[in-house]
Amino acid sequence: MQIKRIEFILYVSNQEKSTKFYETILRQNPSLNVPGMTEFSLNEFVKIGLMPNEGIAKIITPILPHPTSGNGIPRCELYLQVENIETIFEEAKRAGAIEISPIELRDWGDTVGYVADFDGHVIAFATKI
Repeated sequence: MQIKRIEFILYVSNQEKSTKFYETILRQNPSLNVPGMTEFSLNEFVKIGLMPNEGIAKIITPILPHPTSGNGIPRCELYLQVENIETIFEEAKRAGAIEISPIELRDWGDTVGYVADFDGHVIAFATKI
């Protein structure tokens, strides 16, 4: 098997609100934005998707729990290496992110600040020193 592309899909409670938030922190418009799915192309191989909880629930329930039962529980982390970490960290907070941990040098050698989006997904903004 050869993987050709990767898409990480986050289940969200409000697609429109989350789309605006991710437009801000990713500093780009979606490559796809239709009812039921928003996608951001980070490069030619990687996308981040936003899918409403209700949409994915139609596929995965009753075998798996409804995604709303996990809202606010950290279920993933997006680790984004960025330039101007202080600027993007503050922009994310102004866009509605909750600060989890301030920007600081971490023991693995990156300078990283952590926030959470509206659904509790953890976003790390990092820079190499």
